[in-house]
Amino acid sequence: MQNDSDNSTTAVGQADLTQPNKEIGEPTARDIDGPAKERRDASRGSVGNEASSATGLVSEGADARYSTESKDGDGLDHIAAINRVFSQLQFAYHNQYYRAFPDVDSETIAKKYWLSCLEDYAPQQIVAAVKTIVRSQTFLPSLAELIKACERGGDLFGLPSARDAYYEACSAPSPKKDFAWSHPAVYYAGRAAGWYMLANEGQRRAQPIFEHHYQVFCQRVMRGENLEDLSPTPLPSRVNKRLDPAEAKARFAKLRAELEL
Repeated sequence: MQNDSDNSTTAVGQADLTQPNKEIGEPTARDIDGPAKERRDASRGSVGNEASSATGLVSEGADARYSTESKDGDGLDHIAAINRVFSQLQFAYHNQYYRAFPDVDSETIAKKYWLSCLEDYAPQQIVAAVKTIVRSQTFLPSLAELIKACERGGDLFGLPSARDAYYEACSAPSPKKDFAWSHPAVYYAGRAAGWYMLANEGQRRAQPIFEHHYQVFCQRVMRGENLEDLSPTPLPSRVNKRLDPAEAKARFAKLRAELEL
């Protein structure tokens, strides 16, 4: 009986291997990617509670100032902003994302590094920048591309373009401080460049100088600094009145008499 069972098993095996009409199919993409995905998922699962929250991983390695002093008006701090950035990149560039960050360790290291490089920008600005990239870019962005998007995000803060700001500063009437500026940064940039220079120099020379100062103030706005603290140069405590010609002549004559000239 045992021999008959063995023979039947062998016959079945031979029939499976020798059937002429049965072809062995080539491995599909799912067959190739499946084991890799299972290994990645197993790697993620093996980290346990420590890897259960990406926020916790970044928070443990970040300085305390990110969670206390870097919140914007919506209560979003830099750690939450970075985690939101990576979540959006994961959903938008799924396959590319997992090739760039195949495990939790590489993802955490990247988050900490991006956090240190983006600390000069407001959390809301960082999130808005990645949304702009996701809507317009096919490939997973680099850190440099995200920084450029942050620098172009002035409209999020109501900042006009450098060209519009320059024309506004040149055409604003005096007194400059009482003019209804589109944004205070335009006023402070004009004051730093010099109102006399803007009024008397040609555009080729004046505009680059103004734009330099304007970019400085734009960065301060994007970092959440209050421009009201950067008050204009105070007026002197004593202001000399301009004398009329007759009084000026009389004082000059008195001075000549005192000096016996």
